[in-house]
Amino acid sequence: MTMSDPIADMLTRIRNANTAKHDTVDVPSSKMKLAIANILLDEGYIEKYDLIEDGVFKTIHITLKYGADKNEKVITGLKRISKPGLRVYAGSADVPKVFGGLGTAVISTNQGVITDKEARKLGVGGEVLCYIW
Repeated sequence: MTMSDPIADMLTRIRNANTAKHDTVDVPSSKMKLAIANILLDEGYIEKYDLIEDGVFKTIHITLKYGADKNEKVITGLKRISKPGLRVYAGSADVPKVFGGLGTAVISTNQGVITDKEARKLGVGGEVLCYIW
């Protein structure tokens, strides 16, 4: 079965695992999902991720991060912004801030998949993929 929005599927899997307080979550792999997982790792939202190859398919094994006890979540929310039916683009001057800079916007630019802070620093715009806070 083909999926119309694999990035939304990844974010939903992470959101559901985080709500259920699971330690890990598995997501089918792609270059875009690996770039998003790398941003989640760099920004401190997840502990680590591994790329697992089992025959033909590749899977991203994401280890979620929690506070001192599991009741304290590091990822409070994930929201898909640009969807297949309605793409959302932001120019270099209009790069969004999530909760006044407390969250992170993931943007696909010609420089690669980067955060909103990096996009402002580089002076580039692009497709706003998702918000993380």
